[in-house]
Amino acid sequence: MPDTTPTQPGMTHTLEENIERLADRQRRDAAAAPISERLSDAITAFAGSMTFVALHLVVFGGWILVNLGWLPIVAPFDPSFVVLAMIASVEAIFLSTFVLISQNRMAAIADRRADLDLHINLLAEHELSRLASLVACIARKLEVDVDSKDLGEIERDVQPERVLDAIEAAASARG
Repeated sequence: MPDTTPTQPGMTHTLEENIERLADRQRRDAAAAPISERLSDAITAFAGSMTFVALHLVVFGGWILVNLGWLPIVAPFDPSFVVLAMIASVEAIFLSTFVLISQNRMAAIADRRADLDLHINLLAEHELSRLASLVACIARKLEVDVDSKDLGEIERDVQPERVLDAIEAAASARG
């Protein structure tokens, strides 16, 4: 019989297994991602780092100092800073594109997780409705009084499309 003792205090064995399965899935998804997505993620991660900030501070700061004539070691080569402005603009265009690619991928992952969450919640709601019916049957068999109004409501399955319709109707009534 396998050991089901959790390795982390306050965690169940099942929860630890679920975490490990989801982590495995994320690793597989990352390994299967196209090279373009992995490159975009790497560039975005680097662009969002302090190393990137420091590198730009050194390069752009040096460029400015040289072209203001404050570093006599190198002769000014862009005194109007037009080339620096062009480089910064082109870099901003590419960086924003890489960030958008990464954000689109992250949004797709968030959508998949939201769908999974919805499906699990609907399954749990259905199972709890069935359990409520079973408990009501047991209560009747044992002749225990049960508030039938609340129980009837609990025993009914939720119809997600009707809930969405009601939410949308309420939102349109507000705005």
